[in-house]
Amino acid sequence: MARRADEHLVAARVKLPRRTAVRPLRQVSRRLLMALFVLALTVFLVYVDREGYHDNADESVDFLDAVYYATVTLSTTGYGDIVPYSDSARLVNVLLVTPLRVCFLIILVGTTLEVLTERTREEWRLNRWRSNLRDHTVIVGYGTKGRSAIQTLRATGLKKEQIVIVDPSNKVIEAANAEGFVGVVGDATRSDVLLRAELQRSRQVVIATQRDDTAVLVALTARQLNRGAKIVAAVREEENAPLLRQSGADAVITSASAAGRLLGLSVLSPSAGTVMEDLIQQGSGLDLIERPVIKAEVGRNVRETDDLVVSVLRGHRLLGYDDPAASPLQLTDRLITIVRATSPAESDLTN
Repeated sequence: MARRADEHLVAARVKLPRRTAVRPLRQVSRRLLMALFVLALTVFLVYVDREGYHDNADESVDFLDAVYYATVTLSTTGYGDIVPYSDSARLVNVLLVTPLRVCFLIILVGTTLEVLTERTREEWRLNRWRSNLRDHTVIVGYGTKGRSAIQTLRATGLKKEQIVIVDPSNKVIEAANAEGFVGVVGDATRSDVLLRAELQRSRQVVIATQRDDTAVLVALTARQLNRGAKIVAAVREEENAPLLRQSGADAVITSASAAGRLLGLSVLSPSAGTVMEDLIQQGSGLDLIERPVIKAEVGRNVRETDDLVVSVLRGHRLLGYDDPAASPLQLTDRLITIVRATSPAESDLTN
């Protein structure tokens, strides 16, 4: 219950990645040292010229009086019991002590001003981020599955600015911020949390939660907020996959079964297992991609294309390469092909 209450307190908080992170203790220590330096310098100036000051109590100024005068002067208290009366003392007060007093006040209120400035800057960055965010990808869960999904998406050229991570753990979101991703701290089953991730304007959603029941609730909420987004979810138990599809997921991956099948394939043929692992790892070796049919391929046989076609997506039907209905190719078809992997930089050069 305490954990749920804590999660509710930090729910729906957007965290943008920071360029530089300075610890608060270091900031306070640095400002304290600066304030002590200004105080010590003022005490030194007053004590050196102590003959030019008059104390109403005993008419002489010692080291303690110099510390006292410097303290009340820098803090603008100014009781008036110790005053400079010589020309040199007054000149030092005008040219040195007064600027040091201003500097001391700036140091004292600097922390408050920095907090206000930082809040204003953060609010401006957040508003700008919201206004520019369109057709992005929302990743629910930043565990092993979520990180692997991001790695694959990044290999296809998706920018970090187009990825928003939702996770209930504040530490997890801080780790995502350190890697340059925007994060939302909160329970993804709540619509207000997903709205802060701008899910209603996203193009695709990846659900990689630790529990299957949580994945179902997230899929229901996400589909309610965005009817057109592509939702892909991972489940542990295969029996929960139909329920997740009914909840609005377009594709459901059973993580345990998929790993087991890959293990079995590797036992039968280690080379085949290596090829399958290469295919699902984007950006290296061979890649399995989906692309539209180009005009030059319309009317051709599946085997006449330049790429190695595995399947043809026609409407909602997925046709194998050897299916007679797959040929000839139509302009509205989409091809699932195996191609040689290219880095994002190479793709930009070819485009």
